[in-house]
Amino acid sequence: MNSFTRDYLRNLRNDRRNAIWLKTITQKEIQICVICGNLRKAYLKPHIMKLKAVPFLALIIFLASCAGKESTNTVTINVAEAKDTINRNIYGHFSEHLGRCIYDGLYIGDTNTTIPNKNGIRLDVLAALKKMKVPVLRWPGGCFADTYHWKDGVGPKADRPSMLNVWWGNTKEDNSFGTNEFLNLCEELGAEAYLSGNVGSGTPGELSDWIKYTTHPNGSSPMTDLRQASGRTTPWKVGFWGLGNEAWGCGGNMTAEHYANIYRQYATFMTDWNNSDKLYRIASGASDDDYHWTEVLMKNLPASMFDALGLHHYSVINWDKKGSATGFSEKDYFITMQRALLMEELITKHSAVMDKYDPEKKKALAVDEWGGWYDVEPGTNPAFLYQQNTMRDAMIAGSNLNIFNNHADRVKMANLAQIINVLQAVILTEVDKMIVTPTYHVMEMYNVHHDALMLPLTVTSDDYVHEKEKLKAINASASRDKNGVTHISLVNIDPNKEHSITININGASYKSVTGRVLKSAKMQDYNSFDNPEKIKPVDYQDAKLSGSSVTVKLPPTSVVVLALQ
Repeated sequence: MNSFTRDYLRNLRNDRRNAIWLKTITQKEIQICVICGNLRKAYLKPHIMKLKAVPFLALIIFLASCAGKESTNTVTINVAEAKDTINRNIYGHFSEHLGRCIYDGLYIGDTNTTIPNKNGIRLDVLAALKKMKVPVLRWPGGCFADTYHWKDGVGPKADRPSMLNVWWGNTKEDNSFGTNEFLNLCEELGAEAYLSGNVGSGTPGELSDWIKYTTHPNGSSPMTDLRQASGRTTPWKVGFWGLGNEAWGCGGNMTAEHYANIYRQYATFMTDWNNSDKLYRIASGASDDDYHWTEVLMKNLPASMFDALGLHHYSVINWDKKGSATGFSEKDYFITMQRALLMEELITKHSAVMDKYDPEKKKALAVDEWGGWYDVEPGTNPAFLYQQNTMRDAMIAGSNLNIFNNHADRVKMANLAQIINVLQAVILTEVDKMIVTPTYHVMEMYNVHHDALMLPLTVTSDDYVHEKEKLKAINASASRDKNGVTHISLVNIDPNKEHSITININGASYKSVTGRVLKSAKMQDYNSFDNPEKIKPVDYQDAKLSGSSVTVKLPPTSVVVLALQ
């Protein structure tokens, strides 16, 4: 019982009428204004009661219910239960030959003299991506991957044949950005490479040759000779290989059963009996809640032939009418967040299917496409999927990354769609200008979780209510890094209300707390080329530490990352 309630009950007992502060509205209505409070804040809650008198017992019940309506936001962290590491690749990215992602985004050509670049890669983009710490980058698609023939993109650029990009606007693809350019970019970023093989229109031999070209030692095959002739003297390290993309859709419109057979065929020719090449193979996974797809693959793929299953899920209001990226209503926002938070259910249920066949969790779930998807910006090519990025996107990013962190036992990779100028991009470019988005800032703030020990937690949250529907306002994740620093990431998706939270950490105590917050006045706010720093992280001053407990106040639609030492 808080001090305010104790005072009320004491005053109540001294009042012969067994009532407190009554203000008559009409002869039949009485407004009781009860001051509810806690150690930090007092506020008024008006209640209308159609009563002429208030019995003592009724008031006790009423006061108890009033106290129950105070903030109930708590995060409880159990350090002793920690056992899983948050794989840094959960913070991965995705780049596709789509719109201005590759050309005019990452790559401006090695003959460009007006925008500073290194071998055609923009230096400002490189610097931003290095600061964000990109752990893994997926390429060349997406739907494009199952039309891409890698040999067209190696050798002298003047000799590379062009092709038609049928999936994304029937644009001409000149193949000037190919395997060498991509893998060199990954090396420059310090990122692992995730190559998506062409299963839809390619052959097992073509994929096998790509593996030889990229990773086998010099002199071991004609493919390594081709690599040397193309200017690369040593093999690259390719961490991950995807066998097709969205095989249920643009990758071939296959059934799960048919794809399982095709997968086995392709995987057979990628390496030897014992996978001495140590290839990490990722099967084209389910769309959203297609649990049958996951079941079939887990049942029909030999354990020795795959390492992970993919999963794709986008936060889309309606595929036929996606809505504006910036001019959205609160209803649009609420639906988007419903879709985003559905990720928790999808991962839980797909993981349950995988658990039936892999109880030791040796196989990973790779959420290799996720993010917000809206209508393109007015006046831009509808096929290029260029959209702005607001605080709504920061809510999607922070919430989904918290979900991935908390499922670190099964989720070992995730790839935000896409890295630049497409969908929920972290970077936008316009000729020589470049801006980073709210999503970028969330990714950069959260990189403290890379390869850290996930600290299990439970969240009790107030509701964010819109019309007759509700969502939990608060979500969180936590980890402890190799230096012993505990990081807690918190998201308040409620656009209308600040939420106070008490964080209790069982099994640890701390001497200091610092933090950063990402917030803005409106959830529709975004960084523009005219105002590139409208939204950026700032120091967070509203965390109060007492031993193993922290109290915080989260502004509306905000992301906070705390560091405790």
